[in-house]
Amino acid sequence: MPESPLSREVAADAVNPLGLEGIEFIEYATSRPQALGQVLETVGFRPIARHRSREVLLYRQGEMNVVVNATASGSPQGTGPAETPAIAAIALRVHDAAAAYRRALELGAWAVPVQVEVMELNIPAIHGVGSSRIYFVDRHREFSIYDVDFTPIPTVDPKPPSLTGLRWFGIVQYIGNERMEDWSEFYASLFGFRALPDEERFGILPKGRVLASPGNGAARFYLQLIEPEPGILDIEGDESLQRIAFGTPDVPATVAALRARGVRFVDSESLRPDEHGALTQAQLGGVAFEFVRAAQI
Repeated sequence: MPESPLSREVAADAVNPLGLEGIEFIEYATSRPQALGQVLETVGFRPIARHRSREVLLYRQGEMNVVVNATASGSPQGTGPAETPAIAAIALRVHDAAAAYRRALELGAWAVPVQVEVMELNIPAIHGVGSSRIYFVDRHREFSIYDVDFTPIPTVDPKPPSLTGLRWFGIVQYIGNERMEDWSEFYASLFGFRALPDEERFGILPKGRVLASPGNGAARFYLQLIEPEPGILDIEGDESLQRIAFGTPDVPATVAALRARGVRFVDSESLRPDEHGALTQAQLGGVAFEFVRAAQI
């Protein structure tokens, strides 16, 4: 029997239930926004806009946006950001933000009440790992969320180029003991992520489980779930988005360019930069970035 157009649409929805189209921005919360801004600039980001009513800066390079939030409402705890920067939120591009939000709630996600000031957009959000948030954004083509909430910094290029072709690759998430299946099911049922077999792993830090989002090309990104080593460290209840991973077509070229800008990499007998990936040394109490060969996407 020939396949009907409707059955094709239903199958597509099952694969990508929320209509994911990639990462819109990643948000850090910190009481030291200038210090984090300096770290971001060393890896190619530039401050391009300020929030109209909050202590928030927008950084960009290429198609990647990073929001640095120093307001109390932007911190994972909601009581004021700590000195050590923490990834407080990830915003996902979707075809229809309101529909994706409703569907996520139907699938069991928990809503995050959003306090919107005058002249601000209401961006729907659900609870993520720990105290983090997951936003849904559909204004990323002709009109963006930043056109309403942010004021451009004068004389600054609003579209700074990407250093050595950097792009989003994914995020590393630390999880508690025996929570691997719980989190794998969370991302699979809500968003359509699938676990990669071990032979498809990327980079130089192969621990844990890698989940691939639905979509292809720039729309696809990865989550790496890492739990404690058995009998070594117990972090039950201490779960978080740990670090960002960038994709690059040429890891050695990226490492060379970043070293010239003052970035220091982990370079030890057990872990050093190679053609597959590299990891920066942690700064500001724990901010590190991973670089992965994008040809493996």
